[in-house]
Amino acid sequence: MTQGFKVQEAGVKREMSCDLAGLRLLVVDDNADSRELLKILFEQEGAEVMAVPSVSEALAILACCKPDILLCDILMPGEDGYSLIRKVRSLELERGRQIPAIAVTAAASSQDRQLALSAGFHRHISKPVNFDDLVTAVACLCERAR
Repeated sequence: MTQGFKVQEAGVKREMSCDLAGLRLLVVDDNADSRELLKILFEQEGAEVMAVPSVSEALAILACCKPDILLCDILMPGEDGYSLIRKVRSLELERGRQIPAIAVTAAASSQDRQLALSAGFHRHISKPVNFDDLVTAVACLCERAR
């Protein structure tokens, strides 16, 4: 396990086939190692990944780009993931398009899950994350959004 992520051993197949080729992900996490690991792993799955450490940088990307999905840590210094998703959902009311969003966080209680869903996330996945489970969640949310 590296920085809260479990990566399946090479040669072991996922239960569900997930095609992420061309999918645009925005990863927001203040931890540089977590950000870089997600970027590398999702790029190996064929996704295009933009990874930033803060709410302000995420909002700047969202102002000019349209990612297919948002993966966001909750517990970040300054503005947290709850603040980001509320701002994103507010902006979407103006634009008429909702980005599927997953909270990927160490805040793992049932209350944390409910807070994330109430704030506007579609899914709450607690760390340590099994990467294959995260890929499946991303693929399912993106398929549902299409």
